[in-house]
Amino acid sequence: QVQLVESGGGLVQAGRSLRLSCAASGSIFSFTAMGWYRQAPGKQRESVATITRGGSTNYADSVKGRFTISRDSDKNMVYLQMNSLKPEDTAVYYCNADRRPLGQYWGQGTQVTVSS
Repeated sequence: QVQLVESGGGLVQAGRSLRLSCAASGSIFSFTAMGWYRQAPGKQRESVATITRGGSTNYADSVKGRFTISRDSDKNMVYLQMNSLKPEDTAVYYCNADRRPLGQYWGQGTQVTVSS
């Protein structure tokens, strides 16, 4: 059973930074890709940033230039560095591990609140 545990969320003022961490229970290279998603109240869950097994990254247009996804394969960790945070970044952030077609896995989520 794959387990993903997020940490690092919190309340910050606009313009500040946060770094989210995701700890995976197994090797992150066992997944096709890993990523961060978010869901704001009343909105659908959306992809924020992904990183493939090969190291290719992809970002939502709304976070390009501000957020950076990275990984530490020795520690089985994936990170999301979030800079220049905006109130519209407020959401629950979820770590995702993609092993399709076998399945996808999600963490429990961590709340990020950005005040204006």
